[in-house]
Amino acid sequence: MLQISSDEIKKQRKLVITWGVTFLIAFPLLIVLGLLMRLNQGEVFDLGMDTFYVLMTLHGLGMAGVLYSMAFAALWYLISTRYAKLNLATGYVVYFLILLGVAGLTIATLIGKFGAGWYLLYPLPFKGTFWPGWATGLSIISLLILGVAWLVGIIHLIYALAKEFGGFTNLLGWQYLRKKEVDRELPPIVMITTVSLVPGVIAFLAGAVFLIMFLMQHLEPSLAFDPLLLKNLIFFFGHTLVNITLYCCIGWVYALLPEYTGRPWKTDKIVVYSWNATFFFILFAYFHHLYMDFVQPVGFQYAGQIASYMSAIPATAITMFGVIAQLYHSKVKWGVIPLAFLFGTAGWAIGGFSAVVDSTIAANKVLHNTLWVPAHFHTYMLGGVVLFILGFLFYLSHTKEEQEKDKSAKIGLWVFVIAVHSFIAFFYRGGLRSIPRRYADYKGIPIEKTHETGVVLAKYATIFIWLILIALLIMYMSIIIRLMKKKATPQPVSAKNG
Repeated sequence: MLQISSDEIKKQRKLVITWGVTFLIAFPLLIVLGLLMRLNQGEVFDLGMDTFYVLMTLHGLGMAGVLYSMAFAALWYLISTRYAKLNLATGYVVYFLILLGVAGLTIATLIGKFGAGWYLLYPLPFKGTFWPGWATGLSIISLLILGVAWLVGIIHLIYALAKEFGGFTNLLGWQYLRKKEVDRELPPIVMITTVSLVPGVIAFLAGAVFLIMFLMQHLEPSLAFDPLLLKNLIFFFGHTLVNITLYCCIGWVYALLPEYTGRPWKTDKIVVYSWNATFFFILFAYFHHLYMDFVQPVGFQYAGQIASYMSAIPATAITMFGVIAQLYHSKVKWGVIPLAFLFGTAGWAIGGFSAVVDSTIAANKVLHNTLWVPAHFHTYMLGGVVLFILGFLFYLSHTKEEQEKDKSAKIGLWVFVIAVHSFIAFFYRGGLRSIPRRYADYKGIPIEKTHETGVVLAKYATIFIWLILIALLIMYMSIIIRLMKKKATPQPVSAKNG
């Protein structure tokens, strides 16, 4: 049985608190950028088109990076204090490399006015730009630094787990598919970590390929590459990053929710089959982003729809059933942590369903370039991932009894959930009314009714962004006060489940 010293747990806890504080600072600042964009679309003031796309770039890249990094950091902590020994110095190297990459992107956007969007669709960021060349170069290098940091962290973590559990196939749970009895039980979080992070390695390598190609063209402007190839690489990277962020969070729900329900949540054949299917289909689901690229081979388009459906069903269904089974008649005391996990699972399910709708070719023809797209990814990121992260931060800062009695935290959580889904509802409404996405404002829309609808929806949505910020402030106070008092947290269990 793996034994991890209390001193090592304390050091790993210090690292994840560093991550947590960084997240608590960065996240609301990135929300403010989104607020400014919606105020601009609501014609409350005029940022100017250039500034809008600068903010959109930093908001999109920043949110994707910050949420993934915090999700990975939480996994690192749980794995390192329960299931495998991870090198603390490597953890800090990853942290500081990510800080360096984020600092570079911030300078490139806010000072250099880099505004290509998170998707960087070729021939952007080289043609039709309004920013200097150095901003492009700094953005590319910063993204490469982030990719190196994430790869180092993932490879170290997966290697440590494989060494501890006897090989890569054991991490995927294939031993449960054999007829003989399993020698050592595999905790679900370990398998889900593997399913999440190994596709991440492939995606980050794809990201490195397109970024190196970008860097080559930045250094030698006469070069040119196939736009469709680059678009495939970019969306494979981006789509996979967002999905594995969510799956990282689901991993700790499997690990932590049983501590509040008092029921075990173990790996079995159904869980193995479901998550292994997700491991395969996640690699091909990104094709649904390219339905409008008619030169894309038709087979890829069909593969995109099939993979999108198949990647959504097994893991989502088995996890939702598992959460219900954990909670039903469990006599769980509804503190802020189980509430956050339940609401986060609901956000994942709702956002996942609306994503499947958009990935249906017939519906995609109507919805693809509308606000339906930001609606679905805000649902499972803001209404899913963020709630999982907040639940983890409360776990880090509160004892079991404290999280049950913390009324202010519960109020903040309820306000947050209501505000988030109200805010997102205006995106869904805009998508159904054909309001286009990626528009800095709606002044150029020739249909007056569509223009007015877009402005009104954006304006009213900002009310709920303010409520989101207020809710975060309430929860932040609860988390930070307890972290500063250095209250005892729930001690990580020994590796009895593994």
